[in-house]
Amino acid sequence: MKRILAGCLIAAAFPAAVSAKPLSFTNAVAEATTQARLNEAARLRVSAARSAARAAGALPDPRLSVGVENFPVSGPPAFSISQDEMTMLKVGLQQELPNPAKRRAARGVAEAEIGVAQAQIGSAAREVRLGAAMAWIDLAYAERRLAVLDHILAGLRPLTMPANSAVASGSARPAQALQSAQAVAALEDRRSELLANAAAARATLARWTGDPSPQIVGNPPELAFEPAHLRAELEAHPRLIAADASVELAEANVRTAQAEKRPDFEFEVAYGRRDPRFGDMVSAGISVSLPLFAAQRQDPLIAARVADAARAAADREDARRALVAELEVGLADHVMHHDQWMRSRDTLLPLARQRVQLETASYGARRAGLVEVVEAHAMLAEAELTAIDREAEVVRDAVRLSISFGRDLP
Repeated sequence: MKRILAGCLIAAAFPAAVSAKPLSFTNAVAEATTQARLNEAARLRVSAARSAARAAGALPDPRLSVGVENFPVSGPPAFSISQDEMTMLKVGLQQELPNPAKRRAARGVAEAEIGVAQAQIGSAAREVRLGAAMAWIDLAYAERRLAVLDHILAGLRPLTMPANSAVASGSARPAQALQSAQAVAALEDRRSELLANAAAARATLARWTGDPSPQIVGNPPELAFEPAHLRAELEAHPRLIAADASVELAEANVRTAQAEKRPDFEFEVAYGRRDPRFGDMVSAGISVSLPLFAAQRQDPLIAARVADAARAAADREDARRALVAELEVGLADHVMHHDQWMRSRDTLLPLARQRVQLETASYGARRAGLVEVVEAHAMLAEAELTAIDREAEVVRDAVRLSISFGRDLP
């Protein structure tokens, strides 16, 4: 029974393992574009807005009325529908006719809402691509850091035993042996942190791609961009397009409020059935709304919608300024991170490697203790991890700027 249960568990887990396939950076972004629910939600929002727009500006449904008119309740013909010539069964039809300006405004609001929904598609697409790209990069560099750290720890752990022997022989102080153990423990703490970072990045990538356990393959992207080109593309940013759509919607609401100052109409046709002795009757009529108190009713609403339109325009300008500031800050950070990476790669890391070589040579010549060698390896590990961290920041900056501000997404 246990074997059968184990076999069932393995079979249940096997499809998930088979479905996972290594994802390159480009494939991960493409997979997220097709699988992310955020994109699907944005498309459904557009579909809903288009469906609603078909009914915008249409005439209200007609109303059917059925009743009795002039039904006597006193006198000789009381409670009879055939004794009084004015008593009749009535069937009527009413139709409201909103003024043409109101119907045009309703169609304008519907079109503006479609524009808002379409603008959200662009924003959702960039959010999905950026989220998947950042998760892939974070996972790639977390795995790279782990590989480097495991290699250093594999060479560092054996050195702690000779350090303890040096203490036992009296050639080193006891505190020096503790320093070696502390250095290894600190690196193992860093390894635990990297494992958590890799798990978090994998979970985030799973969110965007739909793969429950994504595996990555390949190198991080090498993206080059021109700051002037990114600045020129700002006006086409989805955030500004969405802000423009919001302004159009607010202006359409102003027109709707203004249309309330124009009269609406309603007509009615009715057929009255009486006793055959008296003959049937037909009646028709039309009614008109009279917006006579605009100062108390329509004008305040118009003022409110005008204020909303001004707010939408102000929000649009604020969004533009925020994007300009975000771009300039991102460009400045990219330059700083690139300089730090170059300094770490070309200066700090070679110096750390040289120190390991010198301390190892000094130890071989008995001019330095094993503790100094361990500390040099620990500092080399920190230098290598710092170089990887700085390289990761440079790649993250390039991808973020390219996806967030470029028209042609990678």
